Amino acid sequence: MSMKELLESKHPTAWSEFEMGLIDENELAKKFFNDGRSFDLEGLKACMVRAYEYIDGVEDILYSLKQNNYEVHAFTNYPVWYQLVEEKLKLSKYLSWTFCSCTVGKRKPSPDFYLHAVDHLNVDPASCIFIDDRMTNIEAALSVGMVGLQFKNAEVLKKDLCSLGVEFAPVHEGEIQVQ
Repeated sequence: MSMKELLESKHPTAWSEFEMGLIDENELAKKFFNDGRSFDLEGLKACMVRAYEYIDGVEDILYSLKQNNYEVHAFTNYPVWYQLVEEKLKLSKYLSWTFCSCTVGKRKPSPDFYLHAVDHLNVDPASCIFIDDRMTNIEAALSVGMVGLQFKNAEVLKKDLCSLGVEFAPVHEGEIQVQ
């Protein structure tokens, strides 16, 4: 099935409902396709897990931020399957899975999701640096007063963060143990 065919045949809201925790994976499996056909849910999960990997240079950035005691939170449109990401990459070594759409019930780019984060952390939005690869999500962060950076690659991100005054601890060879 081509991507075009998939997009034309999938249920219009099933995935976003799953991301927000409104339906569980069994319900997702039932309504994923408009015509009700079944599909290999476990195969989809396995395919997604195989695709998870650190983008070159990102783990070094996360490690350095952790070493310098910066508070880092996941802010993601992801279903309960974020736990599969955690299981494979062990991201919680570097960040807290605080703002997952499946637990908060909101999705990017809804301003309510960003405001929820600010309220939960009890911080001024201007003290938050929001990083995302999608400009629409960055625009939403900017609209509530956060600083927004578009992720292009690790090198650009590090330069962008440095320009905001973020300090990086040196990463010494052998310190990071990717599992």
